[in-house]
Amino acid sequence: MRDESAAAVSARPTADPQTAREGSRMVTGGRPIESYPPRYDGGRHETGRHGRRDAYAALDLGTNNCRLLIAEPTPNGFRVIDAFSRIVRLGEGLGNSNRLTEAAIERTVEALRICRGKMKSRAVARSKVIATEACRLAVNGAEFVERVRAEVGLDLEIVDRQTEAYLAVTGCAALADPRAESVVIFDIGGGSTEIAWLDGAAANPSTDPTLRIRAWDSLPVGVVTLAERHGGTEVTRRTFEGMVEEVGDLISPFAIRAAAAATAPYFHLLGTSGTVTTLAAMHLRLARYERRRVDGLWMNDGEVSDAIEDLLDTRLEQRADNPCIGRDRADLVLAGCAILEAIRRVFPSERLRIADRGLREGLLMNMMREDGVWRRGRYR
Repeated sequence: MRDESAAAVSARPTADPQTAREGSRMVTGGRPIESYPPRYDGGRHETGRHGRRDAYAALDLGTNNCRLLIAEPTPNGFRVIDAFSRIVRLGEGLGNSNRLTEAAIERTVEALRICRGKMKSRAVARSKVIATEACRLAVNGAEFVERVRAEVGLDLEIVDRQTEAYLAVTGCAALADPRAESVVIFDIGGGSTEIAWLDGAAANPSTDPTLRIRAWDSLPVGVVTLAERHGGTEVTRRTFEGMVEEVGDLISPFAIRAAAAATAPYFHLLGTSGTVTTLAAMHLRLARYERRRVDGLWMNDGEVSDAIEDLLDTRLEQRADNPCIGRDRADLVLAGCAILEAIRRVFPSERLRIADRGLREGLLMNMMREDGVWRRGRYR
């Protein structure tokens, strides 16, 4: 849960509010340093040895969201040239029937068609298209994959939980404090939550961060599944505590294996998901979501607690009207806060770093590493 990466995003403007959250950014050494308005980049990118640009695409189809990034390598990382994100709720009702519903499938197929069109228009040379918890659990998951292949022309790969956890680490480990000799990274998803303990200090920025993983787990609970079980519209403090306790029970085996994590010098938590980015936006009191201000933000323990308390004091309509949450996520965000709270209780930390990056970035970096795009002299 998703280094040598330096990324600059120039996301295509769209009416989709989730895609708008992708924003534009430039990140070096894990720290946001500059922002540009969303725009087409006009093709002014680094070229390979044969004068052509290699575009890579990473698509992450989760229980709640369908997300795409298209990027081209740069000398020290990659630059995102197009992006798409839409809430599809593929796993809606999955906890009750163990099946993907026809309505959810149709929403998802429509979003995947848009992604396929973007990949074609950008002449993507290599892509990785993955599906996670919803497709892992659904009895008709394989049937859905075949339908996507036939109707959209995309080959979805249903990845296992370990792969998902390792991708999340690959995608956001660059934000870890380089002094930290222990970091717990987590990715709160729609149907599952990936968590990993990175033990020991990072050797250097180019080292594969998954080599530091001492323990990992994939909890069978996410914002969609937890909200469906406990209710996400009117969340009382008693309801919230019930969610925290449920997640606490699920995290116990990992907590035992990673018991020493919080005792290491400069230990901190590093979170990636809509939950933590929403809390960061609320802490900053943003009128609208700004990725450049959120990605890489440090929040102390009291600031995280205050942001959760503020959300607990809101009603569904207030959350829906908040531009940093939106109507599609208003009934899910407190379930995410409950998962975060359970993690905080097991691994007390004075610091939480916020990552607006994850699986897709991990997929892109792995593909580019495999292709050797950062070998000396290839990109000038």
